[in-house]
Amino acid sequence: MDAALDYLYGREYAGRGTREEAGPGSLEASQPTLVHWLSEVRELFPKQTVEVIEKHALERYGLTELVTDPQTLERLEPSQELLKTLMSLRGHLKGDVLDVARRIIRRVVEEIRAKLEPEIRRTLSGRLNRFRHSPMAVAKNFDAMGTVRRNLKHYDRERGKLVVEHLLFFERNTRRLPWDVILCVDQSGSMAGSVIHSAIMAGILAALPSFRVKLVVFDTAVVDLSEHVDDPVEILMSVQLGGGTHIARAMSYCAQLVENPHRTVIALVSDFCEGAPPSELLGVVRQLAEARVKLIGLAALDGQVNPVYDRQMAQQLAALGMEIAALTPQHLAQWLVKVIS
Repeated sequence: MDAALDYLYGREYAGRGTREEAGPGSLEASQPTLVHWLSEVRELFPKQTVEVIEKHALERYGLTELVTDPQTLERLEPSQELLKTLMSLRGHLKGDVLDVARRIIRRVVEEIRAKLEPEIRRTLSGRLNRFRHSPMAVAKNFDAMGTVRRNLKHYDRERGKLVVEHLLFFERNTRRLPWDVILCVDQSGSMAGSVIHSAIMAGILAALPSFRVKLVVFDTAVVDLSEHVDDPVEILMSVQLGGGTHIARAMSYCAQLVENPHRTVIALVSDFCEGAPPSELLGVVRQLAEARVKLIGLAALDGQVNPVYDRQMAQQLAALGMEIAALTPQHLAQWLVKVIS
């Protein structure tokens, strides 16, 4: 925390001539880049402090390169950290800088999606249909018991062997299942990584015929971004990181989107730090659970699975029937398969 503050406010001392010059060499930690520093500040300090620090950085100390100079932005290596920084500064991005930021976000999103999509598609669309057989001979789909039953009439009693004339293979189940998936995503500053992966996951699910996907983001207000569910870039450009947290209001809105409770999954992506009275949230979740909606609370949805959340609230939600977990997108896909099987 001291190093993060010194990166910015040390300029004040340097400007007054009171900062000692560095010697010919040292073993001090390397100086952080502006992108890394902004990301670190958001992790180290509470929201109100972050707002003050960012305001000082942009207005008092002139660290405006990211939001005013497209050439500076283009020289930066696209990464998830840069994506998070651009999301946090989105309100300051205008003109050519905004166009460059959009291109960077699209590139990072496409790289993440290229890594996740093949495995998720295999998991969600490749379930075996054990009621129908396929003419395609794929070893992992081999129906051993069915093959034995089909060929029992060819059993050679003299040699004591089963003569197999017909091999049977299960068909892959690709029929459309009437499952609705509603992703309810906390867009507070600490959830930036989860917002990114939720947007990408929504796009992958929306492209599969087995699911209808809706995406809702919230702080103290609720915004339905379902019309952009097939375009993660547009979703991320619409997100307003920060603000308070009113989970009950968001879950109440999602409850209104439920058409068939027995074929609906609501995934709440949040740290469960409710700003409103807890009784409101618990009441909404209780009603959804009683209606047989499948509920899961995700403390994190990025590739690192480092959960930071209100454990007491999570325990109360779990007691009402919401499964609480910290899942990567791949594991979320496996969970969905278990639910809809």
